[in-house]
Amino acid sequence: MSFQTLIGPAELRALLAGPTPSVLVDTGFDLADTGAGEREHANAHLPGAHYLHLDRDLSGAKTGTNGRHPLPERAAFAATLGRIGVTPATQVVAYDRQGGMYAARAWWLLRWMGHEAAAVLDGGLDAWIAAGGASTADAPPAANVAPYPQRTPRVATIDAGALQQRLGRLRLLDARAGERFRGDVEPLDAAAGHIPGATNRFFKDNLRCRRTFQDRRGAARRVRGADRQRCRDRNGASVRLGRHGLPQSLGDGACRPRGISAVSGLVERMVFRSGAAGGARLNTGLDPRQPWN
Repeated sequence: MSFQTLIGPAELRALLAGPTPSVLVDTGFDLADTGAGEREHANAHLPGAHYLHLDRDLSGAKTGTNGRHPLPERAAFAATLGRIGVTPATQVVAYDRQGGMYAARAWWLLRWMGHEAAAVLDGGLDAWIAAGGASTADAPPAANVAPYPQRTPRVATIDAGALQQRLGRLRLLDARAGERFRGDVEPLDAAAGHIPGATNRFFKDNLRCRRTFQDRRGAARRVRGADRQRCRDRNGASVRLGRHGLPQSLGDGACRPRGISAVSGLVERMVFRSGAAGGARLNTGLDPRQPWN
């Protein structure tokens, strides 16, 4: 049996004691201090875990118009996976210290490469330590294998140009904090606000107090608010939230059709995968100079 979404500390311990080849990936990161995750990994990580850096390994080159963290080239990421020993037969488990934010990106990228046996460690390093798991500062052994082979992606993407053409005809989720979504603050990008028609669902609202994921029922109840919450579309019309907290009807505003999802926050997919399996991730980002608010 492979793990394809979440794996708990006890399940991971059993996996590592068994015959299934596995690779552990530490993706911890800090947007305000891009070297912090690597330093933390050097001090303590799961035994055998490799570190993948958000900017160097999990993102592509920036051009100034393709967003802050564009997708890497498939060939480059295939080489990265080979460098840490990932083959189509490998069970990969990604973790971080930030509630799954960066581990979910690695999970999504693996599925984009066509890899099915990829999971996020529920609760990350803290949950592993709390469950009695060991940590180490030792570097993992070299594990170079051939670059990951080309396979059919298991998830879809959409680029900025296509998204602009389809605004109002698809559903777009923004998983950033509410204050950034509203444009109250913007600590990272040149322009504040959000893409027109997007619905906000902060990824941390999917987590319990110890940064473990809620079950699907609990998370869905929080999003729906028992169908009593209301939001407004981009024309200001009040609408009622429906299944998974998404607008049931937006009149002439954005997001009216319910058959297409474009996910701008990867952690959403970890909780609602069964309800939003057709979602696509924004591929190259949007021009950071564009005033989306």
